[in-house]
Amino acid sequence: MRRAHIQDQPATYERLVYKNTSLYHYMRISLQLENESTRLSAAQLKQLICSGLRDLYGESNVLQTSDFPFYLLSNQTFPLFRSLFLFVSFSGLVKLWSALTLLGSYQNELCSFRVTQVSPFLLTLSGNSRELELD
Repeated sequence: MRRAHIQDQPATYERLVYKNTSLYHYMRISLQLENESTRLSAAQLKQLICSGLRDLYGESNVLQTSDFPFYLLSNQTFPLFRSLFLFVSFSGLVKLWSALTLLGSYQNELCSFRVTQVSPFLLTLSGNSRELELD
């Protein structure tokens, strides 16, 4: 019997690239306002985000297209909960993130959004290892 030698066979390499298959992502964000006693409703927050998108990308129906929906998942009044959750299509994630980053004021009051976590799974946003306190 003749044994096959490894040297007789040419080496083959296969490159695998995995693309994200999730159509939607969740974002955990926080909003810091100059006046900490300012309270915003969910409608006011959504309007603030939409105005940031319009300021950055213009009036070109960026909010009307079906491939760029986003939803505010928290219906509580800000700042009762410092974290807010957004549900956004993957195709609009970068646009939304950049608009949030560049927002700087709300009704002549300084503000800033901070994106703390992004994931295709809502469950992963329930905890943050950076905020974990061990006893």
